[in-house]
Amino acid sequence: MASPVKEWVDKARAATKQVTIGELKAALDGTENVVVLDVREPNEYQVAHIPEAINVPRGLLEFSIWTVVPSKEAKIYVYCKTGARAAFATKTLNELGYVNAVAVDTGGVAWVKAGYPVQTSITDEEVVIMPATR
Repeated sequence: MASPVKEWVDKARAATKQVTIGELKAALDGTENVVVLDVREPNEYQVAHIPEAINVPRGLLEFSIWTVVPSKEAKIYVYCKTGARAAFATKTLNELGYVNAVAVDTGGVAWVKAGYPVQTSITDEEVVIMPATR
């Protein structure tokens, strides 16, 4: 029997447009104006995040998105560590009228595995950046 959480995540993924890490990278490398929204917790964001990503934790999304991304037409790529929170956040954004919000299906772990650049807000210490699970 599948866990209720997995079922909820699967429903959120089915209800939203999912894109790959490669599609996000292509959008960032292109000329299109995009917003990269990191919906992880602030401490996760500080350790490592996609360059130029804006951190709005999923739990604060409904309260903060209006000031962070005022245009409901903005192209928003939503990511987290594995893609689950991104699916929920994207579903919420779509319900709030953000018609061009898409979820990155595999998240930051896949971004790091692909060898794409990350930024950190932590200095002068050694950190493990988004350890991959096997």
